[in-house]
Amino acid sequence: MALRYGFLSTYPPTQCGLATFTAALHKQLTGPVAGGSSGVVRLLDRPGTAVSPQTAPIAVVGELVAGTRDGPARAARLLNRFDVVVVQHEYGVYGGRDGDEVLAVLHDLNVPVIVVLHTVLVHPTRHQRHVLEAVAAAAAAVVVMTETARVRLVAGYRVDPRAVSVIPHGADDNRADDNRTALSVRAGRPTVLTWGLIGPGKGIEWGIAAMAALTDLVPAPRYLVAGETHPKVLAREGTAYRDSLAAQARQLGVTGSVVFDARYLDAASLAEMVRGADVILLPYDSRDQVTSGVLIEAVAAHKPIVATRFPHAVELLGDGVGLLVPHRDPAAIATAVRSVIGDNGIARGLVRAAAARAPELLWPTVADRYRQLAAGLIARTGSGMTDRPAAAVTATL
Repeated sequence: MALRYGFLSTYPPTQCGLATFTAALHKQLTGPVAGGSSGVVRLLDRPGTAVSPQTAPIAVVGELVAGTRDGPARAARLLNRFDVVVVQHEYGVYGGRDGDEVLAVLHDLNVPVIVVLHTVLVHPTRHQRHVLEAVAAAAAAVVVMTETARVRLVAGYRVDPRAVSVIPHGADDNRADDNRTALSVRAGRPTVLTWGLIGPGKGIEWGIAAMAALTDLVPAPRYLVAGETHPKVLAREGTAYRDSLAAQARQLGVTGSVVFDARYLDAASLAEMVRGADVILLPYDSRDQVTSGVLIEAVAAHKPIVATRFPHAVELLGDGVGLLVPHRDPAAIATAVRSVIGDNGIARGLVRAAAARAPELLWPTVADRYRQLAAGLIARTGSGMTDRPAAAVTATL
């Protein structure tokens, strides 16, 4: 019998990486092909539209609004209706100091819990360390998405190494149907693409500066920056970062080579944009980032990738799957991009390496890993609640 999964996470229409991840994993684990049933308790900063069959995504059975007094207990009651609960963890998505409100939910869960850690800090505060260690202690299994994150977690925190599994972030199979992966068969200007929610730390300024060093190429590459301003950045400082990027492009004289697409793109439109790119550029400033969904999606699409040396990129691209460059170094970015668009052999080599790595990153494979992990927990604890009614009620918490 298929297991029933409860999820605690942000969820669409919320726009963030956790929401996108949870929606994809939910689809794979509980869709028509997978069978089973599931429900999501959606995390919100503030009360949203009341959950109802008419207004909520079909998967949402409740909402946990940060700081709501009885919210954690009510969230736990809803989640206890399922066989296994998958909790997405980032400090900033839960209420309380460093998101410690999640601990109250975990305390009241009586079914096996899989916690997925999206961030493992190198230098946490004392309280951040306490929160993460308590989250891990309350879980039957802890999932990180890279070996780098596993090593960092086991070495830097008091956790049981036996409870930690590495399961990569998933991606859809987004290969171009015509396999046009080498630049010699493309017409027009090559496209360098950076996409995702936009805000400080994305390093887009270094990509723009790199374009100024590539104007001698004929045709010069087009740098496409796609994505809306991150909602939390927008609320805090508006479009100041995006405006500064546009001003930089004007100052460097590359307005004709830098294009900003601030539309919200559905999955199909974004997939088409990625397939049409010649180089994926991830110029991130972070030196600690252990998980990047964009990076996984680029590899799964079999695209040449240029990325700064953040930990996930070093782990995934370091054996020739992509080109790594120093942080905040537009000259190095320009050199790497030039090598890809100027040498068809390099482009084809990167594509072949990505194609070899991609199968283990596709959502069906990743979901199978979660399915096996959940089944193992049920087998060990004997706590499959197959006699409980499926969660058919909804509530705003």
